[in-house]
Amino acid sequence: MNERRATVYAPATPPGRSALGVLRVSGPAAALVAERLAGHIPAPRRATLAALRDPASGALLDRALLLFFPAPSSSTGEDVLEIQHHGGAAVARSLVEALGAMPELRPAEPGEFSRRAFLAGKLDLTAAEGLADLIDATSAAQARAALRQMDGALGALYADWRERLLRALALLEAEIDFAAEEEVPDRLWAFVEPDLAALAADLRRHLDDGRRGERLRRGIAIAVIGAPNVGKSSLVNAIARRDVAIVTPFAGTTRDVIEVALDLASLPVTLLDTAGLRDSDDPIELQGIARAKARAASADLRLLVVDDPADLPEAEGNDPTTLRVLNKLDLCRRHDLLPGVIGVSATTGEGLDGLLAAVAAVARDLLPGTDEVLLTRARHRTALHDAQNALERALALGVAGDLGLLAEEVRLAGRALGRITGAFGVEDILDRVFSEFCIGK
Repeated sequence: MNERRATVYAPATPPGRSALGVLRVSGPAAALVAERLAGHIPAPRRATLAALRDPASGALLDRALLLFFPAPSSSTGEDVLEIQHHGGAAVARSLVEALGAMPELRPAEPGEFSRRAFLAGKLDLTAAEGLADLIDATSAAQARAALRQMDGALGALYADWRERLLRALALLEAEIDFAAEEEVPDRLWAFVEPDLAALAADLRRHLDDGRRGERLRRGIAIAVIGAPNVGKSSLVNAIARRDVAIVTPFAGTTRDVIEVALDLASLPVTLLDTAGLRDSDDPIELQGIARAKARAASADLRLLVVDDPADLPEAEGNDPTTLRVLNKLDLCRRHDLLPGVIGVSATTGEGLDGLLAAVAAVARDLLPGTDEVLLTRARHRTALHDAQNALERALALGVAGDLGLLAEEVRLAGRALGRITGAFGVEDILDRVFSEFCIGK
């Protein structure tokens, strides 16, 4: 059987006890599955309650809703059957076993439903990646950005840029085919060059984004640093509102970096509880300190925690990504709180709201605006750099350049943009893109 035409099935809901579960079937045998389980093919696009029976034994498996979407009007462009069954583990298992016994079917691979949708032209690669990001989103900001990408905002931008390149290439190719002269005519270059230069500028601006889109996708890394026993782990627990880090009166308890993912004011953040910074003869503690320094250096934001105002270093310049925090405010004299220092008590919670507000304010500055079209993945950035470099080479050739070389550089730029959306030469990256999806999506 042609693997592209094989009928595949997979649960679309996670295992475990729940009110409902969903099984998806896509491919030419989807209608046959409904007929074997329910004894009939449901009316297209109408929820139909049916008694589902094991085709081999006739035993009742469940009473479930069936939805049948004939090709091409389905999510994958193929015949699709969706089975909405009761969510008990035994019911889900018996249905999967019944499907697995059908020789026309095989289990779907990770992301195979979305891959089939892409191959059927239902979505481009950027929209598929937006769908994957929406599934993985843990904050409202991530979900909004993923929805915009899934709805085609990013793909539309790159498609427009590629179309501008194709128009320029068409003019250059026509000149190659019909002009007698070997060099680019002045009149043609005067027409093509402004649009190529404008497009190169658009690419530069898009790439020069401070990686805000990637930061939104992975979450803002916030390193909590300071000397041992100043209450870093207690502060992390207070912010997380649960015990995620071990707290003891002994210095050097935290040896490795502890990561805690949070939704802070609808923003994705990852708190990093680090080893206390001090001189030590313990090789294990020294390794933890080295890791703490490395993670602090790479973090987007740092909370420098002390429990004595005398230990606060002078603010170095105007670095908004390092917040100075005086912990154990319940034990300090109020007049000891210096300007620019945020006072908190991890024990009582005093000042915690002010700290979180300050963190959220910095985080918003590090993330993109809600209406921006975001560059979120390394493969996009690589392809955009390739397109920009090809355009820069074309512009450098200019009016005196060889027409064939000039056209080839424009063609390379268009191919690079096409790789992002899947419009050109993407077979080698399809497995990488869709393998990130869960089974059943």
